[in-house]
Formats: sequence, structure tokens, C-alpha cells
Amino acid sequence: MNIKKWIGTVLCMVCMLPLRAQIVWQPVEPGVWKGVVGTPEAYSLLEVAGCTPQKEGFKRLPEVGLPEWAGKIVGNVQDGKTSLRIPLQKKEQLYGFGLNFQTVHQRGKILNLHTDHYGGKDNGRTHAPVPFYVSSRGYGIFINSARYLTVYAGTGARKDSPEAPVAKDRNTDKTWVARPYSDAVSVLVPAGGVEIYLFAGPAPMDVVRRYNLFCGGGNLPPRWGLGFTQRTQKLYTAGQVMEEAEAFERKGFPLDYIGLEPGWQSKAYPCTFEWDKERYPAPADFIAKMQERGVRINLWTNPYVSPESGIYNEMYPFSGSHTVWCGIVPDFATVQARRLWKDKLEKEHINIGVSGFKIDEVDGYDHYIWPDVATFPSGISAEQMRQTYGLWVQRTTAELYKQRNQRTFGLVRASNAGGNSFPYVLYNDYYSHQDFITALINSGFSGVLWTPEVRGSKSGEEWLRRFQSVVFSPMAMINAWASGTKPWSFPEVAEQVKEYAMLRMQMMPYWYTEFARYHYDGIPPFRAMNLEPGFNPEQAVSVEMADRNLEDNPYLEAVTKEIKDQYMAGEYLLVAPMFTGQATRKVVLPKGDWYDFYTGKYAGNGETIIVTPGLDRIPVYVKDGGIIPMMEARLHAPAAGEKVNLEIRHYGKAEGSYRLYDDDGETFDYEKGAFCWREIKVVRQKDGKLKGTVSKAEKGKPNSVASVTWKFMSM
Repeated sequence: MNIKKWIGTVLCMVCMLPLRAQIVWQPVEPGVWKGVVGTPEAYSLLEVAGCTPQKEGFKRLPEVGLPEWAGKIVGNVQDGKTSLRIPLQKKEQLYGFGLNFQTVHQRGKILNLHTDHYGGKDNGRTHAPVPFYVSSRGYGIFINSARYLTVYAGTGARKDSPEAPVAKDRNTDKTWVARPYSDAVSVLVPAGGVEIYLFAGPAPMDVVRRYNLFCGGGNLPPRWGLGFTQRTQKLYTAGQVMEEAEAFERKGFPLDYIGLEPGWQSKAYPCTFEWDKERYPAPADFIAKMQERGVRINLWTNPYVSPESGIYNEMYPFSGSHTVWCGIVPDFATVQARRLWKDKLEKEHINIGVSGFKIDEVDGYDHYIWPDVATFPSGISAEQMRQTYGLWVQRTTAELYKQRNQRTFGLVRASNAGGNSFPYVLYNDYYSHQDFITALINSGFSGVLWTPEVRGSKSGEEWLRRFQSVVFSPMAMINAWASGTKPWSFPEVAEQVKEYAMLRMQMMPYWYTEFARYHYDGIPPFRAMNLEPGFNPEQAVSVEMADRNLEDNPYLEAVTKEIKDQYMAGEYLLVAPMFTGQATRKVVLPKGDWYDFYTGKYAGNGETIIVTPGLDRIPVYVKDGGIIPMMEARLHAPAAGEKVNLEIRHYGKAEGSYRLYDDDGETFDYEKGAFCWREIKVVRQKDGKLKGTVSKAEKGKPNSVASVTWKFMSM
């Protein structure tokens, strides 16, 4: 045999063998380590998001060392692809992997993390396919890749596994399962290398906090962003929008910003980004008049450029090979495309007072988005562009407001890892109330925000139930782009809707503080019960499953224990939404005394209760010693420098404390130190009575408090 051919054959065979990479863990932040397998691609999620870790927040977390088992994480490179294997223990549960709508527990699933419009199945194709997961053991794993990742989340058992499942006879053994136990998470990355990050706890909440802080801290919206928003029908005129705002004020419903849907543009699908001259003949004057009413304007758009847009010709060389709805797709990985889009939005929208954007259709559905064979001038693949396009539009628009020292808050249809600090909330066209709540719960694991928006309803009951939920979410919104609904569209429940809209405004000091904790400390404002101390998932096991042997089937075991219809809202509140047709529901209370939010009455301790709240109430409970700062009911959020009267509510018998956050509510001056935390304390005096105090505002720091009154709800 020719020696050269023999050597060539041997080399080819060697190249085909898997190369086991030795992962060397390097500390990058306290409790965070980075490992490298193969040669990672330069284009990554963290690179696109441009995040800067929130370093101060790490100082307030427990000190931890690299877990001993980190050396058991294995990486291989073969055929230009990278595989990762992270060990699992038998009783371990997994959470996260992005915005899932139907399940909280993810162990036993196979996921293809792929940015897409949600299609009704939790298979990884979702608006935020974040490659980060949290373990019940108190660690997290993040894969910094902008590729479509395949995740075997505790499925696929190796023959040499130290804890391999035992073969069983299906004919005679009733414990046989179709999903055998697997002791690892395996991830396939279609690239010749990848960065992997390990986040230590010690508790799962600490893991989530470290991840959020590593990605820049959570978003701190302007105060008005936490008020109430209404999105108008798609072809509304300036006059109709003003009439709607007048109706809100006349009927006594709060309103901080209105969203204009596609009809504000001269052409949409694809977009010109230019005002329609008939519906909005004088946009600057229109926006100024709305601002005089205390109402801001948010604009719907998608980034696909119409041939009739003024930037079409300039953008053409910096767009992809394929179109979306016959519009060109800006290659935002190029400086030129970002600059052209920024200039258009700044000159024609932001300069005349537009407060923010709703950026639609950056998620997918293969039949309209660019295909994976598309090419882009930057050289970035169509796959990578799809995984990061939501990040690009958020980053590009957020930078516009940041350079003006002006905060914004808007909507976006896609996001990914690293987008934690961007001022956007996710939404979609799916409309299951129950699944919207599950998505809200899961959002807390993945560094994104989600709104269970209200659109239309078949009955007053459904309308009120949806509205009650949205009040306890990141964005209190009615999206009437198609239905034209208003808060008062169902007269039989209009007063109850108004009560909850006003409650949203009253609770603004609490919501604003909780978002500040998200920003400074990485604590998600809305999160799963699994992150709450004292929560016992065994309480959720259904009676019919309690006596089954599920040890060899972690997936089935998990879904019988998960709680996906109640969640924590801020430090002290447990929210348990009601759905249409429900008169009663179960509420699982973590260990510790809990009290009814509305009455202050004792509810239970570490038990499952059955409640019948009536149509007028969404069940909400407060931890013992909980402190909820509230303000007077009003139609608009406080402006910068405006003072409000606080009513501080205390629940239960225990002493308590709460740190109330304050800044101007509109600018980024807090990054320069223009903010303060005020200590609220409730202590029991010698006579047995509770007394509350609030620390003084720091000299030279923002102070939005005019007066303070106390309400001891459980006395």
C-alpha cells in the first residue's frame, strides 16, 4: 500500500474520532466559572447582548467554591460539533431552558432551543430559547452559543453510566417505563467549540441571582412603565386615540401609555417607519397633546424595510439575501444597518417624544421568517441571526434611549440569554390564560420578562379573571389591536376591573422596589414557587399518583409535582390566579404563616388550602411580617420629583423589615448614585403592640415620599 495513502487514511480516521476536551474552569465573577471546549465561535449570545456584569450585586451573595463534581462535566468535539455532558443525581430536578408555557419541571425532556413563535408545545421552539438551566441541587449551567442547541435534559442513558437504569420486562413488570432514567444532561452544539458557564448557589435562588447579575442585572423600568397601558386598534387615527385617552380619564381608569398598532405607519408588513399622513397628519403635535394629558406613546413596528421606506436604498447593501413579507432584513450585526435604523427611529419618533417601541415578528414561524439558507453581509449565518435578532433589536433601541438619559419600556417578540437588562417584556399571539401564567412562572428562571396580556374575552368572568392576573405581572396591558376592547367593555365587571387597575397603581412603590431588587441584586420580581424557601413540592402530588413507584421515571414524577398556576410576586406576595369556570382552587402555602392580602386574616402554614374567593377576588397571600408599601390611587404614575403619600401595610404577627427604593423614576442618574434605599421596620414594643418606622431620606438623594401612614392588617 502506498505509504502516503496509508498515512492519509490514518489521519482521516484520527480526525473522525471524538476529541475529549479537558475543561479548565476559570473564575469570572464570584460563584461563576467559565470553561471552554474546542474553539468557541466569536459570535455568541453574550457578545451580541453586550452585557456588563453587575459586580456590586455579587458582594451581597454567599461565598462559594467550585463544586467538586465540576470535573465530571465532559466536553467532546467530533465532526465539527460539540457535545457536553453534565451529571445528574437521581432526585435532582431541572428548571429553565427559556420561556416554556406548559411545564415548569424540565427533566426528562428533549428540547431543540430554537427561536420561534410558540406553536403550542414545550419543545424548545419558543420566543426566548435561553440555554440556561437551574438545578434543584443549587447550581446552574449556561451554554454561550448562538446556535440551535439540542438538549437531552436527563434522557438518553449511556451503557457505561455509573447509575444506569435497570432493564425490565414490559410483559410482566408494571413499573416498566418508556422513558428510562438518565443520569446526565447532554447538549449538542453544532459548532467546533463552545463556552460553558457554571453558576454556584448554594440555593437555586442564588443561582438565578448570579446569572441575572452576570448578564447585567435585571431591567429597572421607568415608573410609568409599571402603570397601565392600552394598545389601540390597528387603524386608529390620532383623533380616535385622543378620544380613547379622554374616555379613560372621564371614566376614572388609570393610563400611563398608549400603544399604536400598525396603522400609524404609511405601510406595514413590511414597514416604512414613517407616519401615515392621513391618520397622523401632525405626529409631533399629537404626541405633545397626549403628554399634556399624562399619556405617553409607544409605537408598534417590525424591522423589515418596505421598498417605500426612505431608508430602503441605503439599507439594501446591509440586508440579508432573503426578504420577509417582501421587505429587506437589516443585518444588525453590521454597524451600518444599526446606524441607519437608529437614525430613522431617532429623527422621526424619539425626537418628537415617542416613549418606546413594540417590536414584533422577530421570533419566527418558518413560513415567513428568513430561511436557514439565507446569507447576511456580516457573514453571520441565518441560524445565528435568528437566535440573536431579538437581542439586536432590543440593544439597538435601548441604546437610543440610554444616550438621551431617558428610560423606556416596551414589548418584543424574541429574546435570549444576555438580554436580562434590556427594557422589554415578551408577549405572543397565543392566548391560553393558564399557559400564560406558566410562562410568567418560567420567565423567572431565564432572565426575561413576560406579560399575560389581556385581549378579548367571551364573557365578563373571563375578562375579569385575565385582568386580575395581568395586574400582578411585569406589564399591566390590554392589547386591543384586533378586538378594540376597553377596560369597561364588559359592564357587568367594569367596577371590579377599575378596582384592580387602581390597585396596580397603589402598589407602584412595591413593584418599583421589586424591580430595583431585580436590577441591583438579580432577584426576579415574578418567579416560581420552587425558588421560595419553605416550599415543599411534595404537597403538589396528585392523590392518584401518590402511591405509584415513579423512582425510575423522573419525568413523570416531575410533572405530577409541579406547580404551574401560582407564583411569587416580589419579596412577600403569593399570587394564585383564578381561571374561567373555576369557583374554587388549591393553593400550596410554603412553610411559615401566611395571611390574606385583602383582609389580613390568617390563611395557613405549610399546607394546601382550598379557597373560594368569589369573582371579585384573585387569591393573594402575604408572608408573616410582610411589609407592602402603597400609595394613593391615581390615574398616572408619579413624575420625576413628585412626592406621594405612602400607606405602609404590615401583615401577620412577626416583626418585619423592607428596603424601599427611590430614584427619579425616569433617567439613568441612578447609575451615578442618585438613588436611595429607605429602611422600613416593624418591631414589637414592650406593651406587645407593633410599631413601624421609616428611615430618613439621605441628604441630597431622591425623596418621593410626602407622608407616611401605617395599616396593621392582622391586628
